Amino acid sequence: MSHTIANQTPPPAILFVDDEATAVKYFERAIGSIAPVVTGASVDDGKAMLDAHASSLAVLVSDQRMPGEHGNELLRYARERYPHIVRILTTAYSELDQTVEAVNQGQIHRYIKKPWDISALRMEMKQALELSGLRKERDELVREKLGVLQTQTVATRIGVVHTLCASLIGPGRFQPVETYLTGTELAGTRNAEPDWRRMDYADLVHAESECSGSFGHAVGTRLAQLRAQTAGRGVADALPVLMDVLGATVRGNGEALFWTSPSTLSEFLTRPVGHAVSAEHAAWLACLLWLEEAGGALQFFREGDAIVCRAGARASFAADRLAVWIERFLEPAFDQDKPTVRV
Repeated sequence: MSHTIANQTPPPAILFVDDEATAVKYFERAIGSIAPVVTGASVDDGKAMLDAHASSLAVLVSDQRMPGEHGNELLRYARERYPHIVRILTTAYSELDQTVEAVNQGQIHRYIKKPWDISALRMEMKQALELSGLRKERDELVREKLGVLQTQTVATRIGVVHTLCASLIGPGRFQPVETYLTGTELAGTRNAEPDWRRMDYADLVHAESECSGSFGHAVGTRLAQLRAQTAGRGVADALPVLMDVLGATVRGNGEALFWTSPSTLSEFLTRPVGHAVSAEHAAWLACLLWLEEAGGALQFFREGDAIVCRAGARASFAADRLAVWIERFLEPAFDQDKPTVRV
C-alpha cells in the first residue's frame, strides 16, 4: 500500500485498489496531478482505507479480479457504509455478468475497461471528483433540512404527551407531564436518527401518526384498568400500586422506586421512527395519570448511577411550562453535554 492520508484535512482524494503493482504506478502517474491518490492491493486493504479515511475520500476506483474477494464486494461495502464516495469499477477482463450486476445494484457510477485511455481516464476522474463535490453540497443542505425535521418531530412528540394527558384526565393538570419529561431527561437514552435515504417526510409523518395513536390507545386502556383495579386505594398506596403495575421495570423499598430499566422512561420521545412503544412505557404514563387523579405526585432524583423517584408534593406550573420543556430538549448543548433525545 502506498501513500498515507495526513492527519490534517487533505484535498479530496481518490482511492485506487488493484493487486497489480504496475497498474497502481500507472494510475498514480496518470492521476496524481489531479488529486491525491491513495492505494490498496486487495479488497481488505480497500475496506481498511475506507474505514480509516472515508471522510477524506471522494472517489473509489477498484479493479474487479483480485485474489480473494472481487472488486464488486468492495464497491458494495462502500455503497452501504459511505454512499457519498463515487464508485468506479475497472477491469481488463470481459466479466460482463458481474459488471452488469454491479451497475444494477447501484454499486458503481461508471465502468472503465482496461487498458485505459489516459485522456479518457483523466476526464472520468475529474467528472467523478466534481460529482463527489456536488454530493457533499447536497448532503450538507439535506442535513440542515433534516435537522429541522428532527427538531419538529421531538417537539411534536412532547406536544402529543401533553395533549394525551389533557384528553384523559382533563386540561390544566400539568404535573404528570412534568414528571414524565423529568424522567425522560434523566434517562437520556440515545437512539439512531431515521435513515433519510429510505424515509421521506411524508413517510415520517405517517409513521409518527400511527405510533402516537397506538400509544394514546394503550395509555387510555391501561388507565381504565388501573381505575378499576385500584378502587378504594389512594395516594398512600401509590408506590405499591406502581411497583405492581411496572413489574421488573422498577424495584422498591417501600419509600422509593429504583428504575432497573431506565430506557422505559424515555421510549416515546427517543424511539426510532416507526418503532412501537412498549406496554411498560404506556403503563408508566398511565400510572402518572392515575396518581394525578388520586391527588399525588412523584419527584425524581439521581442517586449515584441510579434513577430514583419518591412520593412528593404536587406543584403549580406557569402557562409556558410546556414551551420551556421543548426548548430544553432542543437546545444544541443538550445533544453534547446532557442526556440526549434523538428521533
